[in-house]
Amino acid sequence: MLKKRLVSGVLLGIIALAAIWFDEPLPWLTIGAAIWGVMAIAEFNRVVSQVKAPPFAAIGTIGVVLFIASPHVEGSLAPLLAGFTALSLLYLLKPGDRSQSFVRWAWTLAGVIYVGWLLSFLPALRLLESGREWLLFAIGVTVASDTFAYFIGRATGRHKMAPSISPGKSWEGAFAGAIAAVITAVILKPVLGLTPDYLTLGLLGLLASAVGQAGDLVESLFKRNMAIKDSGNAIPGHGGFLDRMDSVVFAVMLVYYYVVVFAA
Repeated sequence: MLKKRLVSGVLLGIIALAAIWFDEPLPWLTIGAAIWGVMAIAEFNRVVSQVKAPPFAAIGTIGVVLFIASPHVEGSLAPLLAGFTALSLLYLLKPGDRSQSFVRWAWTLAGVIYVGWLLSFLPALRLLESGREWLLFAIGVTVASDTFAYFIGRATGRHKMAPSISPGKSWEGAFAGAIAAVITAVILKPVLGLTPDYLTLGLLGLLASAVGQAGDLVESLFKRNMAIKDSGNAIPGHGGFLDRMDSVVFAVMLVYYYVVVFAA
């Protein structure tokens, strides 16, 4: 299992690096994020359908793709959210069984926001000035945090962070992940040519680790509510597409707003 996890992780890393680095002749990151989103929303729909009212898969998938592509059209997010909400509500009026219509709509909207809107921060960050470097920073500190939290937690974890949500996560692992994120952030400053000082980037790395691990717990809570261990098994050693987006999208969202507010 460890070998599969390492091999698939390296392959995913290479593909992600290429998609982030190159943006011509097509926006490869947006295309890759859209493909990931389609796979992730399919897992979301399948999991929810097993224990709750099934979401509307077709309109949910369309919504995910539109949200991920929305950063390419400035000012489109608010109209897209309003339009999708209204049109999906009108969809409930179609002929057929309407006994669970609003519950299905609620789960559809939840999936679109959780998968589509959060994944949209990847192309949104990439499109900013120096966005490629900032996106590599966000993913780099998140990968370092996740990796060290996983291995140190497995080796030395004694104090459980949230046993009712994720029994495997420990405070020792969380602390190791945070330290790794800070060190990685400092290392990436000269490598990526980022202008903020070392202290600022170290604090940003620490916050990225914190929100990333919190995002991981959110995903764990969702899976516990759905009574499953993983959302799928498409990625050997890592679970499903939904499993692998949790910490990354939360960290990328944090870095995006930092860049927009403080570094723009």
